[in-house]
Amino acid sequence: MRMKARATLVALVPALLIAAVGCSSTDTPATGRSPDPKGSEGTAAGAAGAPAASPDPSGPSPAKTGGTRLERSALAQGDLPGYQISAQGKNPNAPDGQPQADKKACQPLADIMGDKPDPAARETVNRGIGSQKQMGLAVSASVSSYSESDAKALIARLKAAVAACGTGFAATVDRQTGSYRDVRAVDYRTSGDESVSWTTTAAAQGVSAQVHLVVVREGATVVRLMALNVAAAQQKTQVPQEVTDKQLEKIGKAG
Repeated sequence: MRMKARATLVALVPALLIAAVGCSSTDTPATGRSPDPKGSEGTAAGAAGAPAASPDPSGPSPAKTGGTRLERSALAQGDLPGYQISAQGKNPNAPDGQPQADKKACQPLADIMGDKPDPAARETVNRGIGSQKQMGLAVSASVSSYSESDAKALIARLKAAVAACGTGFAATVDRQTGSYRDVRAVDYRTSGDESVSWTTTAAAQGVSAQVHLVVVREGATVVRLMALNVAAAQQKTQVPQEVTDKQLEKIGKAG
């Protein structure tokens, strides 16, 4: 996938920019190539297919200790063998804020694609995850704090929106518009208090991608996970079960 198409694709799913850019911008050692200094037309997720380069020790990385309870709850490099985990910020050219849906009933699904799961989030910590096992698999993981009543309301709104928006909707953020077609609820096991999972096809300017989303409530904490294959965008993908399980385990340990 060329750079322009890739930029359009990740603009459709802003939170995935951390995964697609922060974790998937380096060629694998097996290729014997260095990262493209121009940042163009390289493999969309080079680091996601084989052992990736270690994070730059001088750059930002998820802290294993310290910080707020929410920061301690977030995944960190080393938590998941076979995955590169980054706390790097998203591309400065990426759109900011919460997308606005063209259908009121679908606004919760548009919100979940934004910088935080919805406006009621008190704090959100984001991580980008690139698989070293499955070529191109990129996952965005975030943990957000809420009041428990707001967290429960979010899950209820998402379930209602998935049921109401099967034919799809359009959403605009920072003057960029994309469409989300074929919204379908899918079964997905989690150990949280309650969860909702669905798939959709994100599309804009002739570029489209299959996306899988999982949102889990554990008490007053909400986990949002989004997965796509940035090397094979039409390929159906799923948030790896081990990623979800480890994220919920860390929330439990952080108290």
